[in-house]
Amino acid sequence: MNIAIIGYGRMGKTIEGIAKERGHEITAIIDVENQNEINQLDADQIDVAIEFTQPASALSNLTALISLGINVVSGTTGWTDHMEDVKALAKENNAGFFYAPNYSIGVNLFFAISEYAAGLMNKFPDFNVHIEEVHHVQKLDSPSGTAIHLANGIIEKTDQKTSWVNAENDKPEELAILSERKPDVPGIHAAVFSGEHDVIELKHTAASRLGFATGAVLAAEFLKGKSGIYTMKDLLHSFDGES
Repeated sequence: MNIAIIGYGRMGKTIEGIAKERGHEITAIIDVENQNEINQLDADQIDVAIEFTQPASALSNLTALISLGINVVSGTTGWTDHMEDVKALAKENNAGFFYAPNYSIGVNLFFAISEYAAGLMNKFPDFNVHIEEVHHVQKLDSPSGTAIHLANGIIEKTDQKTSWVNAENDKPEELAILSERKPDVPGIHAAVFSGEHDVIELKHTAASRLGFATGAVLAAEFLKGKSGIYTMKDLLHSFDGES
């Protein structure tokens, strides 16, 4: 499979290594110094582009790629207020678009477990839930896209919570997300259910970027030759032989 890498920072380089290990060709690399070349990419030479950049440039990158008819796997967070526009553009150009705030297989299993736990806890309103997330200091958006995805999944399963807030709070209808930035932390997320007599904590800790990068390459393999909009749930279902 021919892959274009959009964003050649630490994540882009890790994706490159894993893609090559899995037998794929890297046919283009776009980074800050050659950003304008994104508009000259040859769609016939690219099966899938994998985009991990910055919130400020993600939307223009996705627009350029999809307008060329290139299938895209995107892992950039902080731009998703424009998600519906990107989905519409993908449909208009008959392109495939795969988005996840986190491509780790483990963290997506963590999402499912946390949502299931939230549904159980919904029967016991004395338990309150909040989210804690810690990332490296280079991560610009706060809260993380992973924490927002986790929060939205929990909110769907609870009657009391209707929205999230990136701060400590006393409003029972708000789900608090507490964010912290530290050096050299790939990512820690926890869903904490606190009752009067005990606390239940579900936590996912990323040991390195390899889990994220491997998931992104698996998503690219899944997306090759497809059109439409996809998420990690589609990828996970594919391992069960589901479409």
